[in-house]
Amino acid sequence: MVKLITQIEKNTECYVETFGQLSIEELNWKPNSKSWSIAQNMNHLIVMNNTYFPIIESIQKGTYKTPFLSKFDFIVSFFGNMILKSVQPNRKKKMKTFPIWEPLKSEIPIGIIDRFIEHQSKLIMMIKNSEDLLEKGTIISSPANKNIVYKLGTAFKIIIAHEQRHFLQSKEVLEIINNQSKGRDLIKNK
Repeated sequence: MVKLITQIEKNTECYVETFGQLSIEELNWKPNSKSWSIAQNMNHLIVMNNTYFPIIESIQKGTYKTPFLSKFDFIVSFFGNMILKSVQPNRKKKMKTFPIWEPLKSEIPIGIIDRFIEHQSKLIMMIKNSEDLLEKGTIISSPANKNIVYKLGTAFKIIIAHEQRHFLQSKEVLEIINNQSKGRDLIKNK
């Protein structure tokens, strides 16, 4: 559990240090219509991570209905490993997100960095409050598809890797912004 929390704190720190000084215009800038802005990447993470909260709350209340497929360890391991592998930051293949996790299509309002920091704090609290569930090896279904099952511990690893993946995507956007800015500065100085 400590390792999970430490990694989320590190992810938060990377986002704040790298993107915290950008203007709202820079945060919302997109290289093209098919790409997400830095702010959309952050909004997507908040939206996606929040879909796990009700699942964990219902487990803690004892009202969660574990899907039938969770009885088969090989299926739980298969889905968990497959999804964790698919969200690794070093994967170059683009993935389409489920509709429930789409970021806002319009410009993200000012304050996205603060909302992200606040969200990450809630995520850390959720992990801390789930220690007993992690120890029991609790199995959940994906918020996007009830037939996709994996352990809660794997879900947290998926969240962490997914945040890292979108951090790298956001850094690529920032590099384009910086390169365009340098080009404009060179033209001005001629």
